[in-house]
Amino acid sequence: MNTSQEKSWYALYTKSRAEKKVLEQLTQMGIEAYLPLKRTLRQWSDRKKWVESPIISSYIFIKIPLSDYKRMFEVNGIVAYVSYKGKACVIPESDIDAMKRTIENQLEFSVEGGNIEKGQLITVTSGPLEGIQGEVVDVKGSKKIILRICHIGYTLVVNLDDATFKAN
Repeated sequence: MNTSQEKSWYALYTKSRAEKKVLEQLTQMGIEAYLPLKRTLRQWSDRKKWVESPIISSYIFIKIPLSDYKRMFEVNGIVAYVSYKGKACVIPESDIDAMKRTIENQLEFSVEGGNIEKGQLITVTSGPLEGIQGEVVDVKGSKKIILRICHIGYTLVVNLDDATFKAN
C-alpha cells in the first residue's frame, strides 16, 4: 500500500473528446499526466490534415500521491477514476513505460524462437521494450503476439520484430 506522498499511476475516465483539455489543466496544476496520442491523416471534403487523437478514447493517465486523489475532480472534464470493485486501479510504472516506449518509438516487432502460447507470461529481454513483462493473449503467426500489459482493461498489440523474450 502506498503512503499518502508516494506517487502511483492511475487512469482517469474523461468526458468524450475532453482528453486534451484535461491534459492541459492537469499540466497547469503541476500534475504528471500522460495522454497516449496517435497521428493520423484526416480527410475532409475540402482538405486533408494530420491530427493527433487519443489512442484510448476518454482515458488519461496521472501520477499522483494518494493525498491528491480527490483533488482530481476539480478538473473540468474528469468523470471518474478507472476502478475495480469500487477502488481506483493502480497501474504499474512498467505498464505506463511500455505504452510510452511502444507509441513513441512506433515499434514494429517480430518473435524470435520458442513456442509461445496463450496465457504464457513473458519478459522482453532485448529491444525497445526490454524488461517489460506481460501475458500472451493471442499469437498471430510468427511475427505478432498480443501482449496484455495494462491493468485498465485494454490490451496493447505489439509486433515483436527486433526483440527477444523469455518465458517467466
